[in-house]
Amino acid sequence: MSINTLVVSYLPGGKASNTKKLLDYFLENVKNAGIETLDLIKTVPDFFTPASLAVYYERNYGGRKPDPSREGFIKKMDNMTRQLQSAEVAVLVYPMHNFSIPAAVKAWFDSVMQKGQTWDVSSKGGFLGKLSGKKALVLSTSGGVYEGDTASYDLATPVVRTEFLFMGFSEVEFISAGGMNSLPENKKKESLDHARKKIGEIIAKWYEI
Repeated sequence: MSINTLVVSYLPGGKASNTKKLLDYFLENVKNAGIETLDLIKTVPDFFTPASLAVYYERNYGGRKPDPSREGFIKKMDNMTRQLQSAEVAVLVYPMHNFSIPAAVKAWFDSVMQKGQTWDVSSKGGFLGKLSGKKALVLSTSGGVYEGDTASYDLATPVVRTEFLFMGFSEVEFISAGGMNSLPENKKKESLDHARKKIGEIIAKWYEI
């Protein structure tokens, strides 16, 4: 049985990217997976504009079908949302930028966080995630090591965890390699190797049936 897996990546470092090394390890070792990829550099998510936001509120909050001439304003957002809805596992891959997620990754979340599609308001007035049962694996690297006294500098992890859990994801796993710009080469290799080991454990847990 093939597990539908959406890989969403933002890797501005290209072939030199340390984060790409983690993604490559995942792709080389995962089995029983039907892989769909979304490269946020090649397919840049849209930001909301006055026109697209108006269509979004009109449709997702007001329940009104927009005029066909205006539906195109949120077409890319809708396509990204459908990709996520069809996936059983989402693999999100990015380097930490200035203590948080890159702008393209936040724009992707803004695209797929759609009322009525990935979340809604329950009959009791609370929030309801509509993507229950799905799993997310987050692969990232950072220039510094954010543990102990510096753990609060990591603003990326709590944001990403909140986004996925709000949409109803049942499991969200984070695997990060820190110190890519600050550790000596041998320690940097240890950090990457430790992350690879953890990726292997997730593959064994989620994919080997």
